[in-house]
Amino acid sequence: MLIQPSQADVRRFFCGVYAKARTTATLEPMEMLVSQWIDEHPEYHAELADLDAALSRMHQADPHRENPFLHLSMHLSISEQCSIDQPRGIRQAVELLTHRLNSLHDAHHRAMECLGRMVHESQLSGRMPDGAAYIDCVQRHATQD
Repeated sequence: MLIQPSQADVRRFFCGVYAKARTTATLEPMEMLVSQWIDEHPEYHAELADLDAALSRMHQADPHRENPFLHLSMHLSISEQCSIDQPRGIRQAVELLTHRLNSLHDAHHRAMECLGRMVHESQLSGRMPDGAAYIDCVQRHATQD
């Protein structure tokens, strides 16, 4: 069964993890991973601290402002892709990019560019996402000077 959370569900989850991580409550494994990515982005903490505001701004897209929930979701997606090596080869490509940049965080940001491009092209063409093109893009980042 495929789980498809709503935009509000995603915001509640990330805000809930942020709140829970600020207490002594025990985090579930997925929450620990999310919390680590949240810690990497202190610029999002104020927004994550206010669920009501996050929910009220849900449909107010601002092209001049990054969406912290989308950004954190992409970190989580790439982490999950690497953990199961799906699409096949993503783990090695991200590991090579991490080594080249000496930063998992920076490698994820480069991989996000590729992931975003793959999703965008899939939506434009009406076809399934091209995992091979995604891997090739991440690999190109890993071998650039």
